[in-house]
Amino acid sequence: MRITLGRIVAAAVVLAAGIGWIAASAPAAQSAADVPNWPQFRGPNRDNVSTDTGLLKEWDADGPALAWKASGLGLGFSSLAVTKDGIYTMGDQGTSQYVIALAPADGRLLWKTKVGPNWDDRYPGPRSTPTVDGALLYAIGTEGDVVCLETATGKERWRKSLVRDFGGQIMSDWKFSESALVDGDRVVVTPGGENSAIVALDKRTGALVWKAPMPAPGPNGRDGAGYASIVISNGGGVKQYVTLLGRGLISVRAADGVVLWSYNRVANNVANIPTPIVKGDFVFASSGYQAGAVLLKLAAAGAGKVTATEVYFLEGRTFQNHHGGVILVGDAIYAGNGHRNGLPICLDFATGQVRWGGNIRNEGIGSAALTYADGHVYYRYENGVMILVEATPTGYRQKGMFKLPSGELNWAYPVVTGGKLYIRDKDELLVYDLRKA
Repeated sequence: MRITLGRIVAAAVVLAAGIGWIAASAPAAQSAADVPNWPQFRGPNRDNVSTDTGLLKEWDADGPALAWKASGLGLGFSSLAVTKDGIYTMGDQGTSQYVIALAPADGRLLWKTKVGPNWDDRYPGPRSTPTVDGALLYAIGTEGDVVCLETATGKERWRKSLVRDFGGQIMSDWKFSESALVDGDRVVVTPGGENSAIVALDKRTGALVWKAPMPAPGPNGRDGAGYASIVISNGGGVKQYVTLLGRGLISVRAADGVVLWSYNRVANNVANIPTPIVKGDFVFASSGYQAGAVLLKLAAAGAGKVTATEVYFLEGRTFQNHHGGVILVGDAIYAGNGHRNGLPICLDFATGQVRWGGNIRNEGIGSAALTYADGHVYYRYENGVMILVEATPTGYRQKGMFKLPSGELNWAYPVVTGGKLYIRDKDELLVYDLRKA
Protein backbone atom coordinates (compact mmCIF):
# COMPACT_ATOMS: atom_id res chain seq x y z
CA MET A 1 0.00 0.00 0.00
CA ARG A 2 1.28 3.38 -0.93
CA ILE A 3 1.39 5.87 2.01
CA THR A 4 1.63 9.52 1.06
CA LEU A 5 3.03 12.35 3.13
CA GLY A 6 -0.42 13.93 3.18
CA ARG A 7 -1.92 10.84 4.80
CA ILE A 8 0.81 10.79 7.46
CA VAL A 9 0.21 14.43 8.31
CA ALA A 10 -3.57 13.94 8.40
CA ALA A 11 -3.25 10.95 10.72
CA ALA A 12 -0.92 12.86 13.01
CA VAL A 13 -3.38 15.74 13.22
CA VAL A 14 -6.25 13.40 14.15
CA LEU A 15 -4.16 11.68 16.81
CA ALA A 16 -2.91 14.96 18.25
CA ALA A 17 -6.40 16.40 18.39
CA GLY A 18 -7.60 13.32 20.24
CA ILE A 19 -5.11 13.78 23.08
CA GLY A 20 -5.30 17.59 23.24
CA TRP A 21 -1.71 18.17 22.07
CA ILE A 22 -2.02 20.67 19.22
CA ALA A 23 -3.17 23.70 21.23
CA ALA A 24 -0.63 23.09 23.97
CA SER A 25 2.37 22.81 21.67
CA ALA A 26 1.61 25.62 19.23
CA PRO A 27 1.13 28.84 21.21
CA ALA A 28 0.25 31.96 19.29
CA ALA A 29 3.15 34.26 18.54
CA GLN A 30 3.45 37.23 20.89
CA SER A 31 3.37 40.74 19.54
CA ALA A 32 6.17 43.07 20.61
CA ALA A 33 3.75 44.83 22.98
CA ASP A 34 3.07 41.55 24.79
CA VAL A 35 6.70 40.56 25.41
CA PRO A 36 7.48 41.21 29.08
CA ASN A 37 10.47 43.39 29.91
CA TRP A 38 10.89 43.74 33.67
CA PRO A 39 14.28 42.16 34.45
CA GLN A 40 14.82 43.57 37.93
CA PHE A 41 13.38 45.37 40.95
CA ARG A 42 11.40 48.46 39.86
CA GLY A 43 11.81 47.62 36.17
CA PRO A 44 14.40 48.20 33.43
CA ASN A 45 15.39 51.66 34.73
CA ARG A 46 14.68 51.04 38.42
CA ASP A 47 12.02 53.75 38.41
CA ASN A 48 8.85 51.60 38.51
CA VAL A 49 7.71 53.06 35.19
CA SER A 50 6.32 50.63 32.60
CA THR A 51 6.33 51.43 28.88
CA ASP A 52 3.16 49.39 28.25
CA THR A 53 0.32 51.08 26.36
CA GLY A 54 -3.19 50.14 25.32
CA LEU A 55 -4.18 49.14 28.86
CA LEU A 56 -7.57 49.47 30.52
CA LYS A 57 -8.26 53.08 31.52
CA GLU A 58 -10.66 52.09 34.26
CA TRP A 59 -11.77 48.97 36.09
CA ASP A 60 -15.20 47.68 36.99
CA ALA A 61 -15.87 46.19 40.44
CA ASP A 62 -14.19 42.90 39.51
CA GLY A 63 -11.04 44.54 38.18
CA PRO A 64 -9.15 43.26 35.12
CA ALA A 65 -9.58 39.65 34.03
CA LEU A 66 -7.50 37.07 35.89
CA ALA A 67 -5.39 35.35 33.21
CA TRP A 68 -3.95 32.68 35.49
CA LYS A 69 -2.48 32.08 38.91
CA ALA A 70 0.17 29.84 40.41
CA SER A 71 1.03 28.77 43.93
CA GLY A 72 4.02 27.31 45.74
CA LEU A 73 6.17 30.45 45.93
CA GLY A 74 6.57 30.22 49.69
CA LEU A 75 6.53 33.06 52.18
CA GLY A 76 8.12 36.40 51.45
CA PHE A 77 7.78 39.96 50.24
CA SER A 78 9.99 39.71 47.16
CA SER A 79 8.67 41.30 44.00
CA LEU A 80 9.13 39.79 40.54
CA ALA A 81 11.51 39.91 37.61
CA VAL A 82 9.59 39.03 34.43
CA THR A 83 11.16 38.29 31.03
CA LYS A 84 10.13 36.35 27.95
CA ASP A 85 11.92 33.31 29.37
CA GLY A 86 10.63 33.25 32.92
CA ILE A 87 9.27 34.81 36.08
CA TYR A 88 11.74 35.02 38.95
CA THR A 89 11.19 35.63 42.64
CA MET A 90 12.25 34.38 46.08
CA GLY A 91 10.48 32.58 48.90
CA ASP A 92 10.89 30.70 52.16
CA GLN A 93 9.85 27.05 52.05
CA GLY A 94 10.40 24.97 55.17
CA THR A 95 13.76 25.83 56.69
CA SER A 96 15.31 27.15 53.47
CA GLN A 97 15.17 30.25 51.29
CA TYR A 98 15.02 29.83 47.51
CA VAL A 99 15.27 31.66 44.22
CA ILE A 100 12.32 30.40 42.17
CA ALA A 101 11.82 30.39 38.40
CA LEU A 102 8.38 29.96 36.83
CA ALA A 103 7.27 29.47 33.22
CA PRO A 104 6.06 32.79 31.77
CA ALA A 105 2.91 31.34 30.18
CA ASP A 106 1.33 29.51 33.11
CA GLY A 107 3.55 29.73 36.21
CA ARG A 108 4.62 26.11 36.36
CA LEU A 109 7.85 25.60 38.28
CA LEU A 110 10.98 25.58 36.12
CA TRP A 111 13.52 25.34 38.93
CA LYS A 112 14.32 26.49 42.45
CA THR A 113 17.74 26.96 44.04
CA LYS A 114 18.54 27.30 47.73
CA VAL A 115 20.14 30.59 48.75
CA GLY A 116 20.39 30.11 52.51
CA PRO A 117 18.29 29.55 55.64
CA ASN A 118 14.76 30.82 55.96
CA TRP A 119 13.97 33.78 58.16
CA ASP A 120 11.28 33.00 60.71
CA ASP A 121 10.11 36.36 61.95
CA ARG A 122 6.73 38.00 62.42
CA TYR A 123 7.28 39.23 58.84
CA PRO A 124 8.94 36.07 57.48
CA GLY A 125 10.64 35.60 54.15
CA PRO A 126 12.96 37.38 51.69
CA ARG A 127 12.54 40.92 50.36
CA SER A 128 15.10 40.91 47.55
CA THR A 129 14.00 40.60 43.93
CA PRO A 130 16.28 38.66 41.54
CA THR A 131 18.09 40.68 38.88
CA VAL A 132 18.14 38.99 35.46
CA ASP A 133 21.08 39.74 33.16
CA GLY A 134 20.83 37.50 30.12
CA ALA A 135 22.13 34.02 30.92
CA LEU A 136 22.77 34.87 34.59
CA LEU A 137 20.77 36.24 37.49
CA TYR A 138 21.70 37.61 40.90
CA ALA A 139 19.82 37.46 44.19
CA ILE A 140 20.42 38.35 47.84
CA GLY A 141 19.13 36.32 50.79
CA THR A 142 18.09 37.80 54.10
CA GLU A 143 21.35 36.62 55.74
CA GLY A 144 23.37 38.52 53.13
CA ASP A 145 24.12 35.60 50.80
CA VAL A 146 24.71 36.92 47.27
CA VAL A 147 24.30 34.25 44.59
CA CYS A 148 24.88 34.19 40.85
CA LEU A 149 22.76 31.55 39.11
CA GLU A 150 22.25 30.37 35.56
CA THR A 151 18.94 31.80 34.39
CA ALA A 152 17.96 28.71 32.42
CA THR A 153 18.76 26.06 35.02
CA GLY A 154 19.26 27.70 38.42
CA LYS A 155 22.76 26.23 38.66
CA GLU A 156 24.96 28.22 41.03
CA ARG A 157 27.96 29.92 39.44
CA TRP A 158 29.33 31.73 42.50
CA ARG A 159 28.32 33.17 45.86
CA LYS A 160 29.53 35.75 48.35
CA SER A 161 28.47 36.74 51.84
CA LEU A 162 27.91 40.43 52.61
CA VAL A 163 28.65 39.64 56.26
CA ARG A 164 31.54 37.16 56.17
CA ASP A 165 33.33 38.48 53.08
CA PHE A 166 32.82 42.21 53.59
CA GLY A 167 31.98 42.79 57.26
CA GLY A 168 28.50 43.92 56.34
CA GLN A 169 25.66 44.81 58.67
CA ILE A 170 22.08 46.01 58.41
CA MET A 171 20.88 49.08 60.31
CA SER A 172 18.10 47.28 62.21
CA ASP A 173 16.25 44.00 62.65
CA TRP A 174 14.76 43.18 59.25
CA LYS A 175 17.73 41.62 57.49
CA PHE A 176 19.18 42.33 54.04
CA SER A 177 16.49 43.45 51.59
CA GLU A 178 18.38 45.02 48.67
CA SER A 179 18.05 43.89 45.06
CA ALA A 180 21.44 43.68 43.31
CA LEU A 181 22.33 46.15 40.56
CA VAL A 182 24.00 44.85 37.40
CA ASP A 183 25.91 47.53 35.52
CA GLY A 184 28.05 46.46 32.57
CA ASP A 185 30.50 43.81 33.74
CA ARG A 186 29.78 44.41 37.44
CA VAL A 187 27.23 43.57 40.05
CA VAL A 188 26.98 46.25 42.75
CA VAL A 189 25.64 45.55 46.25
CA THR A 190 25.50 47.17 49.70
CA PRO A 191 27.11 45.29 52.60
CA GLY A 192 26.87 48.38 54.82
CA GLY A 193 30.23 47.68 56.49
CA GLU A 194 32.66 50.24 57.87
CA ASN A 195 35.10 49.65 55.02
CA SER A 196 32.56 48.31 52.56
CA ALA A 197 29.46 50.45 52.43
CA ILE A 198 29.09 49.50 48.76
CA VAL A 199 31.10 46.94 46.79
CA ALA A 200 31.44 46.21 43.07
CA LEU A 201 32.05 42.61 42.02
CA ASP A 202 32.92 41.02 38.70
CA LYS A 203 29.56 39.67 37.59
CA ARG A 204 31.09 36.55 36.00
CA THR A 205 33.29 35.46 38.91
CA GLY A 206 32.28 37.42 42.00
CA ALA A 207 35.82 38.80 42.35
CA LEU A 208 36.07 42.15 44.15
CA VAL A 209 36.53 45.13 41.81
CA TRP A 210 36.42 47.87 44.47
CA LYS A 211 34.86 48.68 47.81
CA ALA A 212 33.71 52.04 49.12
CA PRO A 213 34.14 53.04 52.78
CA MET A 214 31.24 54.13 54.95
CA PRO A 215 31.10 57.94 55.25
CA ALA A 216 30.04 59.74 58.42
CA PRO A 217 27.39 62.15 57.13
CA GLY A 218 25.81 63.04 60.47
CA PRO A 219 24.04 61.85 63.63
CA ASN A 220 20.67 60.78 62.20
CA GLY A 221 19.97 57.10 61.64
CA ARG A 222 22.13 54.09 62.45
CA ASP A 223 25.25 52.49 61.01
CA GLY A 224 24.81 49.80 58.38
CA ALA A 225 22.92 49.18 55.18
CA GLY A 226 19.38 50.39 54.75
CA TYR A 227 16.63 48.60 52.86
CA ALA A 228 16.83 50.52 49.57
CA SER A 229 18.44 49.41 46.30
CA ILE A 230 21.15 51.22 44.34
CA VAL A 231 20.30 53.46 41.37
CA ILE A 232 22.59 55.03 38.76
CA SER A 233 23.00 58.79 38.41
CA ASN A 234 25.09 60.85 36.01
CA GLY A 235 24.51 64.04 37.97
CA GLY A 236 27.24 66.64 37.75
CA GLY A 237 28.64 64.79 34.73
CA VAL A 238 29.99 61.87 36.79
CA LYS A 239 28.58 58.35 36.72
CA GLN A 240 27.77 57.33 40.29
CA TYR A 241 25.84 54.83 42.40
CA VAL A 242 23.30 56.31 44.81
CA THR A 243 21.46 54.58 47.63
CA LEU A 244 19.86 55.14 51.03
CA LEU A 245 21.87 53.71 53.92
CA GLY A 246 21.27 53.62 57.64
CA ARG A 247 22.83 57.10 57.96
CA GLY A 248 21.16 58.56 54.88
CA LEU A 249 22.00 59.05 51.23
CA ILE A 250 25.39 58.10 49.82
CA SER A 251 26.93 58.41 46.36
CA VAL A 252 30.09 56.65 45.17
CA ARG A 253 31.90 57.09 41.86
CA ALA A 254 31.12 54.15 39.58
CA ALA A 255 34.64 53.97 38.20
CA ASP A 256 36.44 53.29 41.48
CA GLY A 257 34.12 53.51 44.51
CA VAL A 258 35.34 56.88 45.74
CA VAL A 259 32.68 58.50 47.96
CA LEU A 260 31.42 61.63 46.20
CA TRP A 261 28.84 62.96 48.64
CA SER A 262 26.49 61.96 51.46
CA TYR A 263 23.40 63.46 53.07
CA ASN A 264 22.14 62.69 56.58
CA ARG A 265 19.01 64.71 57.23
CA VAL A 266 16.59 62.30 55.53
CA ALA A 267 17.65 59.31 57.67
CA ASN A 268 15.66 57.81 60.54
CA ASN A 269 16.98 55.43 63.19
CA VAL A 270 14.60 52.51 62.54
CA ALA A 271 14.46 51.64 58.82
CA ASN A 272 15.39 53.68 55.74
CA ILE A 273 13.52 51.89 52.97
CA PRO A 274 12.46 53.70 49.75
CA THR A 275 14.79 53.55 46.77
CA PRO A 276 15.82 57.07 45.61
CA ILE A 277 14.76 58.42 42.22
CA VAL A 278 17.08 60.33 39.89
CA LYS A 279 16.45 62.81 37.11
CA GLY A 280 19.32 64.58 35.40
CA ASP A 281 21.30 66.42 38.06
CA PHE A 282 18.69 65.76 40.77
CA VAL A 283 18.14 63.09 43.40
CA PHE A 284 14.89 62.75 45.35
CA ALA A 285 14.64 60.58 48.45
CA SER A 286 12.24 60.00 51.30
CA SER A 287 12.04 57.95 54.47
CA GLY A 288 9.42 57.15 57.08
CA TYR A 289 9.31 57.44 60.86
CA GLN A 290 8.75 61.19 60.43
CA ALA A 291 12.07 61.68 58.58
CA GLY A 292 10.54 63.47 55.55
CA ALA A 293 11.90 63.93 52.03
CA VAL A 294 14.57 65.86 50.16
CA LEU A 295 15.54 67.00 46.67
CA LEU A 296 19.27 67.40 46.06
CA LYS A 297 20.97 69.05 43.11
CA LEU A 298 24.29 67.61 41.98
CA ALA A 299 27.02 69.75 40.45
CA ALA A 300 30.50 69.12 39.11
CA ALA A 301 33.29 70.01 41.51
CA GLY A 302 36.27 69.33 39.22
CA ALA A 303 38.38 66.22 38.53
CA GLY A 304 35.54 63.68 38.76
CA LYS A 305 34.07 65.14 41.94
CA VAL A 306 30.48 66.10 42.66
CA THR A 307 28.73 68.18 45.30
CA ALA A 308 25.11 67.78 46.48
CA THR A 309 23.09 70.83 47.52
CA GLU A 310 19.69 70.73 49.17
CA VAL A 311 16.99 72.27 46.95
CA TYR A 312 14.19 71.68 49.43
CA PHE A 313 13.39 69.52 52.44
CA LEU A 314 9.90 68.36 53.38
CA GLU A 315 9.14 67.60 57.01
CA GLY A 316 7.48 64.27 57.73
CA ARG A 317 4.17 65.97 58.51
CA THR A 318 4.09 67.21 54.90
CA PHE A 319 5.38 64.10 53.14
CA GLN A 320 7.07 60.85 54.06
CA ASN A 321 7.13 57.51 52.30
CA HIS A 322 7.45 54.66 54.77
CA HIS A 323 7.78 52.00 52.09
CA GLY A 324 6.15 51.14 48.80
CA GLY A 325 8.16 53.52 46.70
CA VAL A 326 8.05 56.88 44.97
CA ILE A 327 7.44 57.34 41.23
CA LEU A 328 8.34 60.27 38.98
CA VAL A 329 6.17 60.83 35.90
CA GLY A 330 7.06 63.97 33.97
CA ASP A 331 7.42 66.68 36.59
CA ALA A 332 5.14 65.04 39.16
CA ILE A 333 5.93 62.67 42.02
CA TYR A 334 3.32 60.06 42.98
CA ALA A 335 3.51 58.10 46.22
CA GLY A 336 1.76 56.88 49.32
CA ASN A 337 2.09 59.37 52.16
CA GLY A 338 2.42 58.73 55.87
CA HIS A 339 3.99 56.30 58.28
CA ARG A 340 2.44 52.84 57.65
CA ASN A 341 0.06 54.66 55.34
CA GLY A 342 -0.35 54.87 51.59
CA LEU A 343 -2.45 58.00 51.41
CA PRO A 344 -2.28 59.04 47.72
CA ILE A 345 -0.28 62.17 47.10
CA CYS A 346 1.13 64.13 44.15
CA LEU A 347 4.06 66.52 44.57
CA ASP A 348 5.72 68.92 42.18
CA PHE A 349 9.20 67.50 41.65
CA ALA A 350 10.97 70.84 41.23
CA THR A 351 9.45 72.63 44.23
CA GLY A 352 8.08 69.96 46.56
CA GLN A 353 4.67 71.65 46.51
CA VAL A 354 1.76 69.32 47.23
CA ARG A 355 -0.41 69.31 44.10
CA TRP A 356 -3.09 67.12 45.64
CA GLY A 357 -3.65 64.53 48.34
CA GLY A 358 -1.66 63.59 51.38
CA ASN A 359 -4.73 62.85 53.47
CA ILE A 360 -7.10 61.19 50.98
CA ARG A 361 -8.73 58.06 52.38
CA ASN A 362 -9.71 55.38 49.89
CA GLU A 363 -10.50 51.67 50.36
CA GLY A 364 -6.84 50.80 50.93
CA ILE A 365 -5.35 50.32 54.39
CA GLY A 366 -1.67 50.45 55.33
CA SER A 367 1.33 51.21 53.15
CA ALA A 368 0.94 51.13 49.37
CA ALA A 369 3.39 49.62 46.88
CA LEU A 370 3.25 51.48 43.56
CA THR A 371 3.96 51.10 39.90
CA TYR A 372 3.07 53.19 36.83
CA ALA A 373 1.84 52.33 33.35
CA ASP A 374 -0.04 54.02 30.51
CA GLY A 375 -1.10 57.18 32.30
CA HIS A 376 -2.05 55.53 35.59
CA VAL A 377 -0.56 54.69 38.98
CA TYR A 378 -1.30 51.27 40.45
CA TYR A 379 -1.60 51.28 44.26
CA ARG A 380 -1.35 47.91 46.00
CA TYR A 381 -2.33 48.16 49.70
CA GLU A 382 -1.52 45.97 52.68
CA ASN A 383 -5.13 44.83 53.01
CA GLY A 384 -5.18 43.39 49.49
CA VAL A 385 -6.87 46.33 47.77
CA MET A 386 -5.70 47.36 44.29
CA ILE A 387 -6.55 50.91 43.20
CA LEU A 388 -6.04 52.56 39.82
CA VAL A 389 -5.40 56.32 39.88
CA GLU A 390 -4.99 58.59 36.87
CA ALA A 391 -1.49 60.09 36.82
CA THR A 392 -2.35 63.77 36.59
CA PRO A 393 -1.20 66.63 38.84
CA THR A 394 -4.58 68.36 38.46
CA GLY A 395 -6.44 66.22 41.00
CA TYR A 396 -7.07 62.77 42.48
CA ARG A 397 -9.03 60.65 40.01
CA GLN A 398 -9.66 57.09 41.08
CA LYS A 399 -10.41 54.90 38.06
CA GLY A 400 -11.09 51.55 39.67
CA MET A 401 -10.66 49.24 42.64
CA PHE A 402 -10.73 45.50 43.28
CA LYS A 403 -9.68 43.17 46.07
CA LEU A 404 -7.05 40.47 45.82
CA PRO A 405 -8.22 37.01 46.91
CA SER A 406 -6.19 36.68 50.12
CA GLY A 407 -6.38 40.19 51.52
CA GLU A 408 -3.35 39.34 53.66
CA LEU A 409 -0.51 41.62 54.69
CA ASN A 410 1.82 41.93 51.72
CA TRP A 411 4.27 44.58 50.54
CA ALA A 412 5.50 43.11 47.25
CA TYR A 413 5.59 45.70 44.46
CA PRO A 414 3.15 45.07 41.59
CA VAL A 415 4.62 44.68 38.11
CA VAL A 416 3.07 45.79 34.81
CA THR A 417 4.71 44.45 31.67
CA GLY A 418 3.63 42.75 28.44
CA GLY A 419 0.04 43.83 28.96
CA LYS A 420 -0.22 41.96 32.26
CA LEU A 421 -0.38 42.91 35.93
CA TYR A 422 1.74 40.55 38.05
CA ILE A 423 1.11 40.44 41.78
CA ARG A 424 3.02 38.38 44.32
CA ASP A 425 0.52 37.53 47.05
CA LYS A 426 2.48 35.57 49.67
CA ASP A 427 2.57 31.99 48.32
CA GLU A 428 0.65 32.83 45.14
CA LEU A 429 1.32 34.64 41.89
CA LEU A 430 -1.70 36.37 40.35
CA VAL A 431 -1.53 37.47 36.71
CA TYR A 432 -4.21 39.82 35.32
CA ASP A 433 -4.85 40.77 31.70
CA LEU A 434 -4.81 44.58 31.58
CA ARG A 435 -6.47 44.64 28.18
CA LYS A 436 -9.57 42.71 29.30
CA ALA A 437 -12.20 43.83 31.82
